[in-house]
Amino acid sequence: MEGSSETVRERLAHFLLDHPGEEFSLEDLAAVLGLKRGESKRLYEDLVHVSKTLWRRSGGKMYVAMLPPVCMSCGYVFKDLKKPRKPSRCPRCKSEWISGPRFVLVVKK
Repeated sequence: MEGSSETVRERLAHFLLDHPGEEFSLEDLAAVLGLKRGESKRLYEDLVHVSKTLWRRSGGKMYVAMLPPVCMSCGYVFKDLKKPRKPSRCPRCKSEWISGPRFVLVVKK
């Protein structure tokens, strides 16, 4: 993707449109987009923006859904997150072994 004049958000949108229904972690998306480790945190913001854009352009037929993070120790699901992120600690068992959220492009029929 070197030399591409597309922004990260445009590349992200095109990638998701090419892979509807497939789940991706933040790390998967960062690798596909060629982002360095420190740049991947801003992808959360980019995913929110891309989801809104796809929703608007598709007339409400497409959006990016977040499958919530899960505590790998006790199974607690972080379903009440307001923004996409990876929590640092489980409120139930205090474990830091948390899977990150996964993202999928949902296309309604």
